[in-house]
Amino acid sequence: MNEGNHLHNKLPDPKNIKAQIILDLDFYTEGPVFGEDGFLYYTDLAGEGIYCYQDGEPKLWAKGKRPNGQAIMANGNHLLCDSLTGRIVRYDHKGKLLGEVSPNRIDGVKITCPNDIAVHTDQGFFFTDSIRDNGHVYFVAWNGDAKVVATGIDFPNGIVYNIENHLLYIAESYKNRILKINLNLPSSSADYLTVMATLPYNDTNKETGNLPDGLAMDKDGRLWVAHYGMQAIQVLSEDGVLLASYDSGIPLTSNLCFGGGDLWVTGGFGEPGPGRLSRINIGIEGMPLN
Repeated sequence: MNEGNHLHNKLPDPKNIKAQIILDLDFYTEGPVFGEDGFLYYTDLAGEGIYCYQDGEPKLWAKGKRPNGQAIMANGNHLLCDSLTGRIVRYDHKGKLLGEVSPNRIDGVKITCPNDIAVHTDQGFFFTDSIRDNGHVYFVAWNGDAKVVATGIDFPNGIVYNIENHLLYIAESYKNRILKINLNLPSSSADYLTVMATLPYNDTNKETGNLPDGLAMDKDGRLWVAHYGMQAIQVLSEDGVLLASYDSGIPLTSNLCFGGGDLWVTGGFGEPGPGRLSRINIGIEGMPLN
């Protein structure tokens, strides 16, 4: 989907948009996904819970060790990054744990801290392993085969897969930038892994104010970035141009997802807490994930 040949839904003026605070919680929140059932699911890292926001209330849906990013498969199963065990685990649509779906080593490298995940419905899933300086991106096929997709990334974090163009987008947190992996090319190609965009810099909070975290893509191919420490959601064109920045309502903005024309945002005020869940009525739909 190119800017030149696609009619895009116009982005609303950030001056006219205000985040609605949905929940203030004890624990920092992560991993928002919007289900086909119309409910939002999110995780609380330190609290070990996976929650369903239903009828205006958070309801414990399942438990993990240190649940982080998650994705919902076409059959309603959830894939969850468990940052404590170093595995990707699967739950059925009712929250029953079905078991681990990733090995503890891939190409001889030990998985340390799975952070976020993106599903390729027909083939398997991608996930980030968040390590300073030499973080990895991996792919695990549904038959169990696994491989390294990229290495040498300084804390790979949020991840989005564009199935139409066979492109993978990664937030490289400690470089304050977004990477693009062109899966149409061999990994030896100079254009296989490139920098899509370097994000705005926060001079007032140099330690934590410049860490892009979770990612989401709208149906027009624009990339939405949760910017941790900046209390911001930044929107990039497919060419990496900054189009808009919205106040997330959450100082440490961790992640985001689309659902029902709204943007749902997680994070908090510190780790392990307190946490917050906000919603921004943006009037834009996300790219189909399955």
